[in-house]
Amino acid sequence: MSTTQRGYVGALIDRLGHNYLGFPPERCSYTVTGVRIPITDGDEEFELVADVYKPVLPQDEQPAGTLLVRSPYGRGPMLSFGFARPYAARGYVVLAVSSRGTFGSGSTFDPWRNEEHDGHAVVDWMRKQDWYTGSFGTLGASYLGFVQWALLKNPPSDMVAAVIQCAPHHFSKQMWGTGSLALEVIEWGEHVAHQEDSGLSHFLDAFKSKKRMRAVLDRTPLAESVKTHFNGSAPWLDYVVDHPDVANLHYEQMNASEALERADIPILLISGWDDLFASQSLEQYARLSERKTNVAFTIGPWNHMQSGMDAKTGEQTFDWLQVHVAKRKTSTRKAPVQYFVTGAQEWREGPTWPPPTKHQTFYVHSESRLDSNVPASDEKSSSTFIFDPKTPTPTMGGNLLMGGGSANDTALASRPDVLTFTTKPLEDNLEICGPITVELSHSSDNPSVDLFVRISEVNAKGISHSVTDTYSRLPPRRDDQSITLQLRDCAHRFAKGSRVRFILAGASYPQYAMPLEKATHTIHHGRNGPSKILLPAVVI
Repeated sequence: MSTTQRGYVGALIDRLGHNYLGFPPERCSYTVTGVRIPITDGDEEFELVADVYKPVLPQDEQPAGTLLVRSPYGRGPMLSFGFARPYAARGYVVLAVSSRGTFGSGSTFDPWRNEEHDGHAVVDWMRKQDWYTGSFGTLGASYLGFVQWALLKNPPSDMVAAVIQCAPHHFSKQMWGTGSLALEVIEWGEHVAHQEDSGLSHFLDAFKSKKRMRAVLDRTPLAESVKTHFNGSAPWLDYVVDHPDVANLHYEQMNASEALERADIPILLISGWDDLFASQSLEQYARLSERKTNVAFTIGPWNHMQSGMDAKTGEQTFDWLQVHVAKRKTSTRKAPVQYFVTGAQEWREGPTWPPPTKHQTFYVHSESRLDSNVPASDEKSSSTFIFDPKTPTPTMGGNLLMGGGSANDTALASRPDVLTFTTKPLEDNLEICGPITVELSHSSDNPSVDLFVRISEVNAKGISHSVTDTYSRLPPRRDDQSITLQLRDCAHRFAKGSRVRFILAGASYPQYAMPLEKATHTIHHGRNGPSKILLPAVVI
């Protein structure tokens, strides 16, 4: 074990950066000590590599508490800057641990499947250390959030609080929940497989990664293309591309849904409307809230990468830990739920999510119209579009791992493989909060089809921007033409004079794996429908 003291340059970077991220002034410096944590898993024995951040405090002052952070992305400056250093400089002991098989830790990295076992082993070891303060909290985003849910499947008695940011609790559902594979997991696999590479060639290859992976995704069959590309470097992914059934026992360890039933500690959830895990964050809040646990929820105008760089999240995370781990202050949070309304560009707060709403219904009509009036029985009965895998409908914005968010999707609406239905200009502002429901009367000449459904806002200049969407692979055997889809929750104000646009397509590629056969989709309306959308309009 070696111990290092934070230097002058590190202190300067910390103070400038953490001030920008919403943290209060520092209270002390800190040291960093490398440690190894012995793990036994069946017949296998290995060590996890970790760093202990210890605050340098006056002799008569005790640490504020202990924080545990576990990650597969290493313990370098990028990770420690957000999840270790700001807390050590404000009096916390922080244990930062590398997941098995990553950055010096022993054994093999098998994403998502070993984090419950390893988490409890780390906690058992931590309790025996002389720097341990007797209780601990956890924090982290994305994979660093999933490991917290994994630990909470069987909550440690001395775990007193958690801050879980932009993170899933059910990763197999994230991959295969729509029925079509979320292809970003393959791009993530590429990143993880090469994240410990070094040198100039690796640096240059990183810039070509997107193009290189697109070539992998474009080849068919997809499973064989993925296996050939990784050539054994990501065996976990070889399994995933072959097994779409989320009930498969192999995926059981990727599912920490039990934690939503067992967690009984103060939990702060942070997400963004454009985060790829937003739907699971909302599910987490809903279940914990139903159980009357101490849960707070903040959801802002962020994608997956942006929330960690916003001062609001840094400030709220630190305050939550001060209240529930250090117990050095009382909560100043005015309401359990804080959410950002896009369009209005305003923050709202309230006792729960969603706020009171009532359905405002718009019906699909001929001639690409969306109207509050029920279609006449003699109106033209259907609208069609043709999906062709040779020219798949492209992904434009949405909830993505990298980038995404609200996008100018005007070009999407003009494609021949897309149907759009648009309202007249709104006579008043229309604010919606919650999930949007779509009820379709749908048929296709090929039973194996996908549906991409989106709501967008069209401004006075005719420019369309996405608000929310969903994706679903339809069951090949359907009893009737009725389909009900629920789009991702949103909080958005459609401005007076703008128009609501309803978009349908047969793919969103390369966000999701697409069908491989051509298909004609038919949306029925009039006497053979109706098809409609139900918007959750805020009750004022």
